[in-house]
Amino acid sequence: MIGLFKIFIIFFRIGSFTFGGGYAMLPIIKRELVDNLGWVKEEDIYNYYAIGQSTPGIIAVNTATMTGYSLNGIKGSLAATTGFIMPSLIIITFIASFFKRFQQIQLFQHAFAGIQIAVVALILDIVIKMWQKSDKSEISFIIFTTAFILLAVFSVSPVFVILSAAAAGFIMQILRQDINDNSKGDFQ
Repeated sequence: MIGLFKIFIIFFRIGSFTFGGGYAMLPIIKRELVDNLGWVKEEDIYNYYAIGQSTPGIIAVNTATMTGYSLNGIKGSLAATTGFIMPSLIIITFIASFFKRFQQIQLFQHAFAGIQIAVVALILDIVIKMWQKSDKSEISFIIFTTAFILLAVFSVSPVFVILSAAAAGFIMQILRQDINDNSKGDFQ
């Protein structure tokens, strides 16, 4: 079990530098918790992220909560969630009090434009890494292509696409299990 204060501090740091939401958070949380600290396995982070996307709420907060839970139960989830959202609350409160003034300053406009570009790079990086770790069977490619077309071309609700992909993956696993069970029976 990892100490609650350590969990809070790590997620406070992650929350302090996560611009762009959940997609931008994943490479940072992976680097900190998997590569640097060795607290969590890489596959677990991807699983927490996938579940975080599928559950109601903010992806980044859901992922932090699930990761904290894996580290120290309910108290760990509270420490991770609190640590993760605290920097945002502080920054938003500060910006809200001066927003009109910040909005007119060229330097801040350029800074936000730069942050947007960096977020796109972070998202692209994690998409490539997730693709490298994903199942590359024909049926997985069909699910991916169908989901992409439904989202990009037909603007179908992401909720429907995620639930449909989850159902397809579940059915695919059941069919694979049945095939494996039947092939084992042939040799006995």
